[in-house]
Amino acid sequence: MQIRKFAAELLGTAILVFFAVGIATLAFGFKLLGASPAAGIVMTALGFGLVLLALAYALGPISGCHVNPAVTLGFVVSGRMALNEAVGYWIAQFVGGIAGAFALWAMFSDASGYSVASVGLGTDGWGSHSMIGLGMAGAFAAEVILTFLFVLIVLAATSHAATAGFGGLAIGMALALVHLLGIPLTGTSVNPARSLGPALVVGGEALAQLWLFIIAPLIGGAIAAVVARALTGRPRAAEAGRVEAVPATPAS
Repeated sequence: MQIRKFAAELLGTAILVFFAVGIATLAFGFKLLGASPAAGIVMTALGFGLVLLALAYALGPISGCHVNPAVTLGFVVSGRMALNEAVGYWIAQFVGGIAGAFALWAMFSDASGYSVASVGLGTDGWGSHSMIGLGMAGAFAAEVILTFLFVLIVLAATSHAATAGFGGLAIGMALALVHLLGIPLTGTSVNPARSLGPALVVGGEALAQLWLFIIAPLIGGAIAAVVARALTGRPRAAEAGRVEAVPATPAS
């Protein structure tokens, strides 16, 4: 049973990165939308949200479809998942993120005119890598706050107090929402596994700035767990340590 959960997390994270980061690369790297950054932001935000929405209902019954280390940390801190199980999730998510990024890079490498230097692979960043030139402190704050909102919605939408069956819809829309604001700021991580794979492919400054997109989302996820526990109360005995006890538990 554990192997099935870990496999679902690996596959789900790889699919999220391949499709959603692929859409971001087409919009901003290949500049398919020309001089319309607003259209690219909407296209990418919907890409992330819709991919997660689909994964929520496809993989949710198997692993909860976290596909995001910050979400898994939120479940641990809120008392809804055991730490030893979370470690397996984290390994699977990071491996999946790397696999999805390298598969995407291999596909784009066959395109005329593609190069990592000129087109990139949907990496996150601050300073010259931010659409509005956001500095490091602002980027850190943005990632903490955006991840806080996203993980809070995940935990609340999958709690015993939520309406069963609608969790995946709420979470997919939440991911699209944070991307609408976050893309001009940092490119939007809110998911360390999503940031790791593309940064390893691109290297350089993307890799040097990666630490922020690992640490800040984890902090935001932990804070969200504390707040969610205060709002929804202690998890039921059936939920503690069991992701599958919660209806549709995705996230990225």
